[in-house]
Amino acid sequence: MTSGTTSGTTERYVAAIDQGTTSSRCIVFDSGGGIVAVDQREHRQIFPRPGWVEHDATEIWAKVQAVVAGALAKARLRPDQLSALGITNQRETTVLWDRATGEPVHHAIVWQDTRTSGLCTRLGGDIGQDRFRARTGLPLASYFSGPKAMWLLENVPGLRARAEAGEIAFGTMDSWLIWNLTGGPEGGVHVTDVTNAGRTMLMNLETLQWDESILEAMDLPAAMLPEIRSSSEVYGRTVGQFAGVPVASALGDQQAAVFGQTCFGVGDAKNTYGTGSFLLLNTGTRPVPSTSGLLTTMGYQLGGQEAVYCLEGSIAITGALVQWFRDQLGIIGDAAEIEELAGSVEDNGGAYIVPAFSGLFAPYWRGDARGVITGLTGFVTKAHLARAVLEATSWQTREVVDAMYQDSGVRITSLKADGGMTANNLLMQHQADVLGVPVIRPVISETTCLGAAYAAGLATGVWSGLDELAAHWKRDAEWTPRMSAEQREREYAQWRKAVERSFGWADDSAG
Repeated sequence: MTSGTTSGTTERYVAAIDQGTTSSRCIVFDSGGGIVAVDQREHRQIFPRPGWVEHDATEIWAKVQAVVAGALAKARLRPDQLSALGITNQRETTVLWDRATGEPVHHAIVWQDTRTSGLCTRLGGDIGQDRFRARTGLPLASYFSGPKAMWLLENVPGLRARAEAGEIAFGTMDSWLIWNLTGGPEGGVHVTDVTNAGRTMLMNLETLQWDESILEAMDLPAAMLPEIRSSSEVYGRTVGQFAGVPVASALGDQQAAVFGQTCFGVGDAKNTYGTGSFLLLNTGTRPVPSTSGLLTTMGYQLGGQEAVYCLEGSIAITGALVQWFRDQLGIIGDAAEIEELAGSVEDNGGAYIVPAFSGLFAPYWRGDARGVITGLTGFVTKAHLARAVLEATSWQTREVVDAMYQDSGVRITSLKADGGMTANNLLMQHQADVLGVPVIRPVISETTCLGAAYAAGLATGVWSGLDELAAHWKRDAEWTPRMSAEQREREYAQWRKAVERSFGWADDSAG
């Protein structure tokens, strides 16, 4: 495809690195937004203690280099044939490293890790989890990066003194990769973008700069922080085996999906269905504070333009519930089997599953919640449970959509869906049913990589602007609601009762 090229007949290519929670991949796109080549490699998940999740950042850097080389080889391209390289990444995962050697001082602490729960309670003091919300848009939770960095400074011997002396660099995965791509200890650029900085709990949403009062409260030295830049600009050029390619975008994975789904207008919404699910609503160039359990977060910022904000609903467990059904219960042998099993019955038989395996995220933020199965009778079969597993994703999404309306007054008219679970037609139909609006899946489902590629291509002139990108977006499938409003609200009331039963199972003050 060369329809989008801006340089005569010469095809231009953009590569995007997607550094995810379980794997890293690289996708090469042509100037029409089509996929040319893909390479992907998994990395280890390290579980030192219950609730702790770590990654080896050095291993991740090696895997990223391998997937970029692999994708270029499959595309039969040299690095100098790339117009730009973009980055999208798992958010909040935190790594501290030695600026002189490039060695991490500890394994990266992953976004899922809950070791900072007690520390967050301590930070909240008399005010509680809303202590920094007005400035950051975020509740105090173990999810975010600032408390993870705080934990490392408190628990790695000698680290605080080194950080205060300027010897240590802090970053989320985008910063770690950009620093290494652009030279590492030999002049690597230490930057992050507004979307990733906005998930650290250290950036002020209004100024788009590090908030000194929060750094002071968490006792984090400013010397270790990266410079905050826009999501679409040339940060530097690659060195080493990929020498000379402009590194021209960075977006947290969910914000990259917003961009790849071309949700450029106020009221545009997308939901990414993965291990968890992340629903983002574009609210324009002003942050909308949430009183309904959502996060006020960055959407993207293009160069020197005004930043775009979103409301976000983060759901901890969606696709992971299907994995649990497969791996822990053994009821299915493959994730794809759940659709046929669930489709063999007309409804859930009255059973609801609330997957609060490690608490509930939006809109509740209940660390004390744990998973429950409710409504069981002798009538319920494994097929009904399979249906309840899928429906848990739809109902959790409905709760987030309702909260978004309460906060913003914006009613979504459709939902753009991406991620692995969108292959499940039964789930997508149920999602449309419980929302009462169409659910739309795009032709290119790799929207996180596409968003990073789009932002990098905009910064380097591959694409002319948002209108051209929007013209590339094509729908693959659409599901329209079939459920009556009466049935929708009756079942929703049952779901809400089930959620209430999940509260109060765990002591959230420990840790």
